[in-house]
Order: sequence, then C-alpha cells, then structure tokens
Amino acid sequence: MKLPPVDAVVRYFRRPWDEDRGDEYASWGTSIFYLSIDDTGTARQQVEVYANGVVLAYDEQHEEDEFGRLTYADLDLEEFASFEVTRQEFFDAVAALKPNNRQRGEWLTG
Repeated sequence: MKLPPVDAVVRYFRRPWDEDRGDEYASWGTSIFYLSIDDTGTARQQVEVYANGVVLAYDEQHEEDEFGRLTYADLDLEEFASFEVTRQEFFDAVAALKPNNRQRGEWLTG
C-alpha cells in the first residue's frame, strides 16, 4: 500500500462492524474496516480484518476479487467522523497486517 502524499486531502477511519458479512464467508465473523477516503467521499484504500483472522485489502490497483471489492459508494464523511484516526494510526495498523487476498509486495512498499 503506497502512502498518499502528506498534503493530499485524505481522511482515515477505523470502523468496527458488528455483523457478519451475510454471505458464504459469514463464518469469518465480525470485522474492523480501515478506510482512507478522499474529500469527495471516495474510498482509496480499504482493509477488512475479520474476527477469525482473515484480512482483505483493496485499493486502486486491486479493486475487486472473489471475496469482495473496494467500496464504490460515496461515503458520508459526517457519518464516519466518530471513527476517524490519524494518518499515522491508520498506516501503523495496516502495516502489520498480511492480507489473504494480496501478495505483500502488491500492497505495501518500503
């Protein structure tokens, strides 16, 4: 995952989801979503961490696979405000993760 420029207008969020997916992967359990969202409400990066340890990562280079996709909905930044974290908190959290749907070199640099 390449870090956006420091001066980019991007906000970062950590949002717990207390329901399962409701699909064939429902057994993965609840999840925590890490999202980077630009000022238009468009998700640029999305990392999903499930209760059973499965991690999925999506971004502009890997938007979709058999497990899911980068959200395409314009997100309401006001609704997400209480879940906002700093840029550093976001990247510290996701840097330690190993997505099941990506090769390490595909999403982390450095």
